[in-house]
Amino acid sequence: MRNKGVLLVVSGPSGVGKSTVIHKLMDRRGNMEFSVSATTRAPRPGEVDGKDYYFVTRERFMEMVEHGDLLEHAEFVGNCYGTPRAPVEAKLAEGICVVLDIEVQGAEQVKAKMPQALTVFLAPPSLEVLERRLRGRGTESEETILSRLERARQELPLAERYDHTVINDDADRAALELGDILSRWENKEEEK
Repeated sequence: MRNKGVLLVVSGPSGVGKSTVIHKLMDRRGNMEFSVSATTRAPRPGEVDGKDYYFVTRERFMEMVEHGDLLEHAEFVGNCYGTPRAPVEAKLAEGICVVLDIEVQGAEQVKAKMPQALTVFLAPPSLEVLERRLRGRGTESEETILSRLERARQELPLAERYDHTVINDDADRAALELGDILSRWENKEEEK
């Protein structure tokens, strides 16, 4: 039995389907937990504090940064996001696989602090598909959609910095591929 869990970092452009693919993977596997991020953005309809995100004020977020309470943090489209450090480290110590759904900026911070982390970039089949997905949400303004698309154009070339890239052309297929990558990584870690 593995002594320590694997830290799985999944990044990709906003609207690529990270949450959907991660949840499909988690439904298929045991011994995995999703890391809940802190954010200064307002909750979307149906989101629950402490389950989807920890919704905090900008002032509280800056306190967390100052005290070293975050494994990573970034500002994206005017809002701050970060991963509380203590719960992640505790779950990994218990042998649980912890999944982070974070932006590229944050993934680089995590990899620098925890080089044993498995990083996977989830990419759309094309920018046109990504734009359709963003517009299909119906939750963001035109300005936000355009900002997210511009950010995606900047992020897509950074996929080469990740351990693996998965194209999300079908969420079920992408979840299976991600699961295969994770299994291979776990086996590699056990051999060390």
